[in-house]
Amino acid sequence: MNSIKETVERLRLLMDNVKDVVFPMYSAVHTEYAVRNIRDIVTSLASAEIAAQFVDGLPCIKELVCSDVEAIGKNDPAAVDQREIVYCYPAVTALLHYRSAHLLYRLGVPLIPRMLTELAHAQTGIDIHPAAQIGAGLAIDHGTGIVIGSTAVIGNNCALYQGVTLGAKNFVYDECGLPRDIPRHPHLEDDVTVYSNATVLGNITIGEGSVIGGNVWLTHSVPPHSRILQGSAVESFTDGAGI
Repeated sequence: MNSIKETVERLRLLMDNVKDVVFPMYSAVHTEYAVRNIRDIVTSLASAEIAAQFVDGLPCIKELVCSDVEAIGKNDPAAVDQREIVYCYPAVTALLHYRSAHLLYRLGVPLIPRMLTELAHAQTGIDIHPAAQIGAGLAIDHGTGIVIGSTAVIGNNCALYQGVTLGAKNFVYDECGLPRDIPRHPHLEDDVTVYSNATVLGNITIGEGSVIGGNVWLTHSVPPHSRILQGSAVESFTDGAGI
């Protein structure tokens, strides 16, 4: 069994190699070499079978992370080019770690996925649980203080700003007094934007195309194309209907 220090060092090396695979244009090593390293590291942390499945999933990780980079560029006029985003934006590190950890989580690997996302959390201030489900093209701007809970679901082409919490409102306990692991975090449908320091809690749905304003505290579902502003009622971009 590896020590904590050895495991953390291997995870850091793993992510260096995953980054080489995802962004070969910015790497000094050949993709085949990076893939061999990935296979060896995951084998040492889990098993050869898991390593093979993880390697098979690398094209999907690459596609998703590249979609995130593209979304960040479209969402931030201060971004000069893709290289600046890859080199400088903490969201890329957080999402690269999350998407790798999520694959390992789905493959049934214990502990390692959470360690991966916590490494990114410590480095970037962005806390994404590996069990969360996140679609393509997530634009995270600044990112510091973002929290995405384990049963959160985020659709395609969403945007989150710094300080956003997608959290649980309360817990359901079992007969032993322990919290049950059931859906308890928000579901953001496609094209939702959540501005800075908004707190969205509970197993609720934020409809497609909605905008949640800064500093909003939201604990109920809203229909598609809603606009939620601090201290105001729910508005709709389409028909003005509230809930």
